[in-house]
Amino acid sequence: MRIWFVGLLIAAAGVAGGAAWWLNQPLGLAGDPVDLAIEPGTSARGVAQAAVDAGVQADPTLLYWWFRVSGHAREIRAGSYEISAGTTPRSLLRKLVRGEEALRAITLVEGWNFRQVREALSKAEQLRQETQGLSDDLIMQRLERPGLHPEGRFFPDTYTYAKGSSDLAVLRRALRAMDRQLDAAWRQRAPNLPLRTPDEALTLASIVEKETGRPGDRAMISSVFNNRLRIGMMLQTDPTVIYGLGTQFDGNLRRRDLLADTPWNTYTRAGLPPTPIAMPGKASLLAAVQPAPSKALYFVARGDGSSHFSASLDEHNRAVNKYQRGQ
Repeated sequence: MRIWFVGLLIAAAGVAGGAAWWLNQPLGLAGDPVDLAIEPGTSARGVAQAAVDAGVQADPTLLYWWFRVSGHAREIRAGSYEISAGTTPRSLLRKLVRGEEALRAITLVEGWNFRQVREALSKAEQLRQETQGLSDDLIMQRLERPGLHPEGRFFPDTYTYAKGSSDLAVLRRALRAMDRQLDAAWRQRAPNLPLRTPDEALTLASIVEKETGRPGDRAMISSVFNNRLRIGMMLQTDPTVIYGLGTQFDGNLRRRDLLADTPWNTYTRAGLPPTPIAMPGKASLLAAVQPAPSKALYFVARGDGSSHFSASLDEHNRAVNKYQRGQ
């Protein structure tokens, strides 16, 4: 009897030792990495089978019992995972429980227009393309903002996403981020602005974004445009003309372009254009609603990225002669 009991203990120890050894051995993989997608609501047994079907070379029953015995089977999270060489059963479960998904990232750049945003999304790695072939209007309908022009409505930032995520999901996050940033800026607006709504602030911020060569000039550039709006003076800003030309713009802005009337041409039409012309960042949003206190109505590029600001046309013309014509 004693011999039988000792034998049982030895056998149990052997099983435990074998299990401990297996838990820390790298799993065989059909490729490196193996992509594993776990849908919400998948059972522990289903997760084990999905791992094997994806290319993890293991007995699904062993994986399932490991998940169960560990006590963490119910903590496995849905998501998109990369299983790389060297992954053990122990580290696989840890990854699934922690939700360490395989993430990619896309950066939407300050000053981009929506056409550039769509192009970047179309080239993003492992991003499911649901907007291809859709018009801008239809995209906004899918984002539950029917009738809203998409320009400037997405906050420029870096967004991470799981492999296989939808480009619409990325746009939805960027849209909500801009909602939050615009609301926060509008609540910090200076008194007596000529801007009547947050949408007008967004449009002006997009112009500030495109006109700013040096970050420190944003508040002064905003001051120029706010001052012009206040007295009913034409904004006369080149980036709005360029935006109105769209794909016809060849990189060289000519006098005839300044005279070509479009809804965005601020040389031919008074006030703000009907929509933003680009995505403004947080600094430009704040500058639009917190202009520097000044009487400046003009500015000209110095050639080093900064601008010279003037309160009168005579002073501006002298600055143009100095910085643009070298006189």
